Amino acid sequence: MLQPGDQAPLFSLPNADMERVSLEDLTHRRHCVIYFYPKDDTPGCTMEAIEFSDLQDDFEAADTEIIGISKDSCASHGAFRDKHGLSVQLLADTDGETCEAYGVWREKEAHGEKRMGIMRSTFVVDKNGLIRHALYDVKPKGHAAQILDLIRTL
Repeated sequence: MLQPGDQAPLFSLPNADMERVSLEDLTHRRHCVIYFYPKDDTPGCTMEAIEFSDLQDDFEAADTEIIGISKDSCASHGAFRDKHGLSVQLLADTDGETCEAYGVWREKEAHGEKRMGIMRSTFVVDKNGLIRHALYDVKPKGHAAQILDLIRTL
């Protein structure tokens, strides 16, 4: 598991419009909130994405980019974004390398069945590329506001 003070693992992934987004390019200009979520258009993931989108102006004012990452495809991200009017960037980690690098690809148990999946987690990365906050296994409701409070302390 990544810890505060660790260098954030770099990535370059496609967004919903199939444009590459690089953490290295972003962190030289702004702080970044990177949140990993299990699946597009599921109840918890939708709630989380809408809450981050609703606070987009506040994050912008705090010089912060919001990035959501899952293993869904670019097309799935585009449909999810358009259906719910999301303003956050959604990146496709279809091969799971970034999920692995951040330690969020984990064995999960649901209904007595074990399987691999993304543990909902959020990382606050400063302009130097250092992880300032690493939150694993978060709950979606109210999470975006909690992260905004952390950003305001940077």
